[in-house]
Amino acid sequence: MERLIQEAVERALDAVCEHGLLLVADLRLPSVATLVAGEPVRGSWWGHPRGKDIYAVCTLLEAHAEVGDARLISAKSTYVHRRLWPALVAVGTAREPWQMAELSPLASRLLALLLKDRVARTDDLDELGVTSRKVLGEAARELEMVLLAHGEGIHISSGSHAKQLETWEQWAARRGMSETPPAAAEGKQLLEQALARISERCGARGRLPWGISQRNPSSGA
Repeated sequence: MERLIQEAVERALDAVCEHGLLLVADLRLPSVATLVAGEPVRGSWWGHPRGKDIYAVCTLLEAHAEVGDARLISAKSTYVHRRLWPALVAVGTAREPWQMAELSPLASRLLALLLKDRVARTDDLDELGVTSRKVLGEAARELEMVLLAHGEGIHISSGSHAKQLETWEQWAARRGMSETPPAAAEGKQLLEQALARISERCGARGRLPWGISQRNPSSGA
């Protein structure tokens, strides 16, 4: 089984390198779930017979020096090759109207706190005056969906889960990105071009966050 997992990781890395972008799961666009299962996975991949293998491959991809991640294509978890990191950071740090206009009051307060501290965890936000982990998680997701923050699920000492957010500047420094991000417009164009190549090859269409209504985002993997 370890050999099969490693082979799947290698195929996924090849796909990220080739396309620049790779979804965790999608019925038509290239994805880790499809690569591992050998066919598109309908519904939640967690319940698929190869679900544990998909999770193992995703975990190894996330730890790879050439791979980052974001809620990018069709509001779904998407792996991003290092060559597109400057474009991703450029868009994430632009704070354009499409990112800011529809934020809830709590998400706006969370963003302000994040910009001050660079890192925030949904289990350690007493200063926001909100005790519900679910409500804080929804605000964190708002920021992720419009690329205002990088989010990562973490295990905490109680045995439950929380979300850790960081600014893209913090993420870039942590991941060792030395390139200067381009202007936001150029960053968008680079990501759009990468997705257009994938869409043309697969005969399917994905959308990037600035082309999605944030009030009705697609459900993501």
